[in-house]
Amino acid sequence: METAVVLVWLSIVVVILSRSHADRNVYPSAGVLFVHVLEREHFKGEFPPYPKAGDSSNDPITFNTNLMGYPDRPGWLRYIQRTSHSDGVLYGSPTAEHVGKATVIEITAYNRRTFETARHNLVINIMSTEEFPLPYQAEFFIKNLNVEEMLASEVLGDFLGAVKNVWQPERLNAINITSALDRGGRVPLPINNLKEGVYVMVGADVQFSSCLREVESPHNQLRCSQEMEPVISCDKKFRAQFSIDWCKINLVDVTKVVTIRSNRPDPGPGVLPDMGEYNPPSEALKSRDYFADFLITLAVPMAVAMVLFTILGYSMCCRREGVDKRNMQTPDVQLMHHSSIQKSTKELRSMSKNREISWPLSTLPVFSQSGEVVPPLHPDNYETTSMPLMQTQTNLQNQIQIPQQQLSGDRDNYCMSTFRRLEVNGILEDGKVSEALNL
Repeated sequence: METAVVLVWLSIVVVILSRSHADRNVYPSAGVLFVHVLEREHFKGEFPPYPKAGDSSNDPITFNTNLMGYPDRPGWLRYIQRTSHSDGVLYGSPTAEHVGKATVIEITAYNRRTFETARHNLVINIMSTEEFPLPYQAEFFIKNLNVEEMLASEVLGDFLGAVKNVWQPERLNAINITSALDRGGRVPLPINNLKEGVYVMVGADVQFSSCLREVESPHNQLRCSQEMEPVISCDKKFRAQFSIDWCKINLVDVTKVVTIRSNRPDPGPGVLPDMGEYNPPSEALKSRDYFADFLITLAVPMAVAMVLFTILGYSMCCRREGVDKRNMQTPDVQLMHHSSIQKSTKELRSMSKNREISWPLSTLPVFSQSGEVVPPLHPDNYETTSMPLMQTQTNLQNQIQIPQQQLSGDRDNYCMSTFRRLEVNGILEDGKVSEALNL
């Protein structure tokens, strides 16, 4: 039991000692690209072993970097990590303003599987250099690489070697690397392994070579304006590994730029003067009471709404005449007419509900005396609502004539009337026949 307790305490002490390590110091030069890789392997030992089974070497780890005492990094320093299973990279180009100032970067590693954290401090001591700034700078846009791929030491070394063969300088340095997304570029579609692109600025101590000057020729400028690829003689030295957009190359002569800036005229009256640092208001200012504004904002609309609601309620409820008063003011003829219409409407509706049960007497068929069953005039699929109430004799089939007494004249004179024998709802209506003969 004591041995187990000792082992637990020893593991806790080891974890505490591993987290309380010394700060790491780096010494970049002003005007030269600074790259620092945050390796996941270096931070894995900072986390305690996971109690459950699993491969701890594949733990997803992400990093958060910020200037000590501030929520973000310095303006010249950028950070990128594509996935939680890849290394993070800090990169940027410090300027002469930061020379001699120690910049402490807090690096916090998050283990996304165990939810453990570990913190390191990176102290950046920026050194001055005699080569800064290099007078001639060229910025290339490489289309087939991402920024983290370009920051790899071997890839960046191959690119600088290709530029040195084309330029032939005595001193050549990578000044800065910027992702195309930071320049307003768009995220490429996830097809055909497309890349977002990266801008690489290099500096040298000699004039631009004739190959780089070919971009400024009128012929190539015309091709670029027509969105055509310019003709560059040294493009084949880059094409094997780097796809360069020669229309976006930028050649800068720092000496001429500085001379132009030094001869800039004084600003006119339309330019605001430099007001110095921002001074926030004093804490002695009295706070404003917004209670009255709150009451006015709510009370006025509510009062108007209540007045409108009262007027509407009085008009709808208190000004109603009622049915009795309306009937008293209505003429009796109009009321009788309205009542008869209502009764007729109800009778028609009740008849329409019983249409399939029994037909009106005027529509009942009459059977012949021969006893022959004749097929019904209306099949099941026939729409009975469209039939006339009385059938004409010209439309009847299988007719027989029976004697019928005339309305006027001698009783011995008869006229023949036509009847049919049909089934109504599947039942022979003999009673209806006798009733029709007695008419």
